[in-house]
Amino acid sequence: MLEFISRLLGKESASSKTVAKERLRLVLVHDRASISPAMLNSLKEDLIKVISKYMEIDEAALEFNLLQDDNEVALVANIPVVKMKRDYAIKG
Repeated sequence: MLEFISRLLGKESASSKTVAKERLRLVLVHDRASISPAMLNSLKEDLIKVISKYMEIDEAALEFNLLQDDNEVALVANIPVVKMKRDYAIKG
């Protein structure tokens, strides 16, 4: 969230130390949650495809993380919506 606000205000992106620390944290969470990075990436791509059917999103600003707390794992996604698509076809 802080990164989003920094980008919004035009400040520089996170330092390489901060980025490396975040990547390490994500790797540790993935290991504990028994989800491979490839599986997480596949899940992210699938979610982007589904959501993109209904709305235009800013993929560059997308945040996608797994958080673990004791016995629970949570998928947290921050997906900036640019606009809703009004012309999608409803299949039934």
